[in-house]
Amino acid sequence: MSDRIETDVVIVGAGPVGLFAVFELGLLDIRAHLIDILPKVGGQCAELYPEKPIYDIPGFPMVTGQGLVDNLMAQIEPFHPTFHLSEMVETLESLGTAEAPLFRLRTDAGTEFVTKAIIIAAGGGSFQPKKPPIPGIEGFEGSSVFYAVRQMEPFRHKRILIVGGGDSALDWTVNLAPLAKRLTLLHRRDAFRAAPDTVNKMRALVAAGAMDFHLGQVVKLEGKAPVLEGAVVRRDDGSTFTIACDVLLPFFGLTMKLGPLADWGLNLHENLVPVDTEKFETSVPGIFAIGDINSYPGKLKLILSGFHEGALAAQRVFHYVYPDKRLVFQYTTSSTSLQKKLGVHA
Repeated sequence: MSDRIETDVVIVGAGPVGLFAVFELGLLDIRAHLIDILPKVGGQCAELYPEKPIYDIPGFPMVTGQGLVDNLMAQIEPFHPTFHLSEMVETLESLGTAEAPLFRLRTDAGTEFVTKAIIIAAGGGSFQPKKPPIPGIEGFEGSSVFYAVRQMEPFRHKRILIVGGGDSALDWTVNLAPLAKRLTLLHRRDAFRAAPDTVNKMRALVAAGAMDFHLGQVVKLEGKAPVLEGAVVRRDDGSTFTIACDVLLPFFGLTMKLGPLADWGLNLHENLVPVDTEKFETSVPGIFAIGDINSYPGKLKLILSGFHEGALAAQRVFHYVYPDKRLVFQYTTSSTSLQKKLGVHA
């Protein structure tokens, strides 16, 4: 027998954008339950780069992925959200109308929700790293080969080989170089998809002799699994050379999978959910999409953009949850009632 939960809103995804949506909803006296396939809150920030610095969150010159998640959790504590972790939404059924939406969701853990609105904050859906086609790499995974950096300390005094040319590869190159015994960055070409400032920092490290940079592709791993001793690299001209390393970090991006969301009738476009920019509602009334999962003209995949989207979505959700009430917008700095909700005493 499944557990049945009635709530105002179900948020699918407990990353930073989903967490901030709890805050915006809470200010409007709207209750929320969150569902996430991961075993902990924080989404990609907590799972893939908890110690990676983030520089574009307003008010924080620098904050780590986990630090941002911790701050968001403290911010929403007054609203007592309920989390359902390690669960995935399997089915969605509409029970209401366009004017008065009502939905039934069921998860793979047998939990059933009846809710007036759904906010999809699932990032890019479920994600898994793209693995390089290197023979026998599986035997080194988890001990010498890693597709994410969850803590930097285990890499101290290691010979690290990072492969890739995007933001993750360059960011971790800059952040791990001071810890490593020796760090080498390998890419197919001398051009990068990462932020120009990070690329400049990497080149400065190379110029100072603090790390190495080579062109080519890894074609073979040396050592007896699970202990890595080196990587054989092939240049464009077909010649090969070996880079001695204890750790290989291949950053080739992530493969995104929407899973059951693909069957929700949301008029998907290239695995993204189109929304309007007034309230970030999908083609199905009562279902909203915020963060990296959505699509609209001029979309920027930034956490701060997701925060903005969550604030506007909450305003529309209010009308579904309280159809007979008038929404009066209030600033948290001037409203005594809002300050009481937040536990602030003037």
